[in-house]
Amino acid sequence: MKFIRLAVVVFFVSLLSGCDKNVVYKAHEDIDDGLWYIKNKPSFKVEITDTTQAYNLYYVLRNALQYPYYNLYITRNFSGPDGKVISNTLEEVFISNETTGKPYGHGLGDLFDHKIPFLKNYRFPRSGTYTFTISQSMRQNPLPFIISVGISVEKVAVEK
Repeated sequence: MKFIRLAVVVFFVSLLSGCDKNVVYKAHEDIDDGLWYIKNKPSFKVEITDTTQAYNLYYVLRNALQYPYYNLYITRNFSGPDGKVISNTLEEVFISNETTGKPYGHGLGDLFDHKIPFLKNYRFPRSGTYTFTISQSMRQNPLPFIISVGISVEKVAVEK
């Protein structure tokens, strides 16, 4: 029984993480024991070489069905190659329906993956390494049932 469950998980993970030529960067950090402490601030370094290209940027989030809220407050610190802060933003993201409690995203068992846009058609001002640091800004510390957080940077597809 465990083998079948593992095989299904591996199949879906490979299906969801299929090769996409538009993905420039995609990474996540696992949250120890599913308890996201405020002091835990995953950081991601993204190398940008093409400043003429427009990009869409996403939060990549995994939570367990037992997550007690329908939303999540995230603080995103975004700094440029020179280390100067471009933005420090508090955002509310929704991971389930407020009324019904039905999770958004794609699920397998009691785990749900979310890809939530935070910048659309963004053009980086210059080439170099940009740093994104993400922290939870909920009142509960630690925040339970958050399994992993990350970001994805993707080229905007050119319509032909």
